Amino acid sequence: MVRPVNPPEHRARAARRIRRPTLSLTTDRSLTWLLTALLAGTGLAACGPSKPDAGGNPFGSGAPVVVIATPVATRSHVDRYTALGTARANESIDVMSRISSAVTKINFTEGQRVTAGDLLIELDNDEIRANLNMAEASLKQKRSQYRRSSALGETRVVSAAELEELEAGVQMAEAEVRAAGARLKHAFIRAPFAGTVGLRHVSPGDLVGPETMMTTLDDTDLIKLEFTIPEAFLSSLETGMTIEAASAVYPDRSFHGTVTSIDSRVDTATRSLTVIAVIPNDGDLLKPGMFLTVALEKERDDVLLIPEEALVPRQGRQFVFIIEEGRAVEKQVELGIRSPGLAEVRSGLAVGDVLITEGMQKVRSGAAVEVLGSS
Repeated sequence: MVRPVNPPEHRARAARRIRRPTLSLTTDRSLTWLLTALLAGTGLAACGPSKPDAGGNPFGSGAPVVVIATPVATRSHVDRYTALGTARANESIDVMSRISSAVTKINFTEGQRVTAGDLLIELDNDEIRANLNMAEASLKQKRSQYRRSSALGETRVVSAAELEELEAGVQMAEAEVRAAGARLKHAFIRAPFAGTVGLRHVSPGDLVGPETMMTTLDDTDLIKLEFTIPEAFLSSLETGMTIEAASAVYPDRSFHGTVTSIDSRVDTATRSLTVIAVIPNDGDLLKPGMFLTVALEKERDDVLLIPEEALVPRQGRQFVFIIEEGRAVEKQVELGIRSPGLAEVRSGLAVGDVLITEGMQKVRSGAAVEVLGSS
């Protein structure tokens, strides 16, 4: 019996041989990389983790970080702050009447300089004078009656109680005279201080009362400049310090004054407080209500200033690095006034500390550092 040349079982075995996996060039390279990584890991494990050196440096005994540092020192510094202020008169009032009456005479012209006690406005006072005359006559009568009764009292004709009643009547009459005299005085409106009268708002014949503003009076020989400053500048502010003010009206002129008052409270909304400075107003150039720019200056000695680039801000706080025994040490600092390129350190540093000013990006606390130079 003759069998087929390629029986089915032979074809099946041949198919299985064809599907047997073979290693390609890509697989050989993958195995090579895997073996290399395993050998590298084994070598690193054999080396073990780095340990602090004898000085306790957690970064091991690697090469020190090259930095630029400078010794911390104090210097003189002038604190400057610019604010916006409003000019006010040294003394200022709205001239008003204390009584209700008609205007009979106006004794000033608008813009006139007056002295203390000068008569400004006279009100109708005929009725007031009549009441004063009646009060004076009543007082005269009661005093005469009291004198006669006092003489009779020595003879026991008038009792002591009657004399006391008559004496009280005299005192009441005297009070009525004083009241009538005060009303008459209020009919003559006078300047309470020297100054400049403003525009008048009444005319002869106008009926005025306690709520009627007739004119204004300002003492502008001195100008009070009112402005606000942030509470951060409070430590550099004190009464007696000089200020310099400028106005857009007089671009080529500056006005110098002195701080006289500092508010006792800080505004909780703006975190600022009000300051008043007095400026001599020679030539009457400044007017109440004018807008001025204020520059404050105060020179301080022994201020510890460091370059701003030495600061390392983190989570709302400020840090610096100093060098101790060849290693970087991180310090938290509290800052004060800042000026271009400089920052005042109020706490956290001492004079003589060696401060790292450049290269902090590669420095960690405790790392060895090498000072390349001074900034």
